[in-house]
Amino acid sequence: MSSLALKPIAANPFPAPSALGSLEAYVQQVNRYPMLSAQQELELARRLREDNDLEAARTLILSHLRLVVAIARGYLGYGLPHGDLIQEGNVGLMKAVRHFDPERGVRLVSFAIHWIKAEIHEYILRNWRLVKIATTKAQRKLFFNLRSLKRAPGTLSSEEAGRIAEHLGVKRDEVLEMEMRLAGQDVALEGSADEDEDRFAPIAYLVDPAAEPSERLAADEITRLREQGLGRALAALDARSRDIVTRRWLHGDAAPTLHELAAEYGVSAERIRQIEAKAMQKMRAAMSGLD
Repeated sequence: MSSLALKPIAANPFPAPSALGSLEAYVQQVNRYPMLSAQQELELARRLREDNDLEAARTLILSHLRLVVAIARGYLGYGLPHGDLIQEGNVGLMKAVRHFDPERGVRLVSFAIHWIKAEIHEYILRNWRLVKIATTKAQRKLFFNLRSLKRAPGTLSSEEAGRIAEHLGVKRDEVLEMEMRLAGQDVALEGSADEDEDRFAPIAYLVDPAAEPSERLAADEITRLREQGLGRALAALDARSRDIVTRRWLHGDAAPTLHELAAEYGVSAERIRQIEAKAMQKMRAAMSGLD
């Protein structure tokens, strides 16, 4: 331990997993710190409590870092980084050392377990998005105990959900809802580089290319030019042709039939079709420059 500089307890007196380059290196280092005998622990705790001896606090913390690693390993099933779980557990260990009373006849390892788990629980609840509902004491208890209370993998039966609900003091529906959330998985918005080319991450089909500002502006400009071109093309037609085209193509469901226009103009339906075709040809020629 002599190679480590003495730091106040509030300044993180132990190595962080990220500071050593890898989690494996961190675990190897914390396992080198010697375990304390009951008498050594008692003397160090008294020095901290009575004299605010920060070197004693540092020794107590370093000798129990392996405990944090072991406890954090039990929470890997929630999909959060092991290193982050250890960091949060270390915070809990520091708090335990700060509140430890050596005169109660309890070893620090037994006292610290509660503080370490409490800090890890808080971290998981803050960062695991699928379980934001675990806000009450009963829901937290359900969240952290549901997996161990299930007798078999797979979906809970109504009877088993009722048994767990009674055991934990929650509603059966809450058990079923929590199980559904625990069974869910977060999906990365962007795929990883090693995925097959024919597989698509959600980002591939959630993006709307038309929503990109420059493309929206370009589309609006094209629409504006086409509307202007349509207006000029219609204006170039004679009155009868313009009326026929406008009513046939711009009135939607209310558009008249060829026979209705023929009766109105006193000509045959074939003549109306010819006028319409000639007018459309003229309009296409006038608007060809916009395509």
